[in-house]
Amino acid sequence: MRFSILAGAVLLAGCASTATTAPPATPAAVALPYTSSGLERVIGQDAAALVKLFGQPDADVREGDARKLQFQSRICVLDAYLYPRGNEQRVTYIDAREPDGSAIDRASCVSALTRRGK
Repeated sequence: MRFSILAGAVLLAGCASTATTAPPATPAAVALPYTSSGLERVIGQDAAALVKLFGQPDADVREGDARKLQFQSRICVLDAYLYPRGNEQRVTYIDAREPDGSAIDRASCVSALTRRGK
């Protein structure tokens, strides 16, 4: 009886020592929240309002009836996409990034661009 208990304990110990542990989980990249909060000065505006707010665009790209105005500073790059609404084009979407392409909050970029050149 003692031998069977001892043998069982050895077998269990052997199973425990051969068990592999899972590698530690790699943290996922944190996604920036995508909201329109702080973008009221840009979304829905026309090109003239953007020029008044940011100055002359660094790029003005037209494709069909759509238009992209790009504004740059040492802090960020903002792309404002204008599409027809009624009789004129209005900003319906904006995208922002740091000059190296890294993610940046869109509202922070808008704020930084309103101060460029001042």
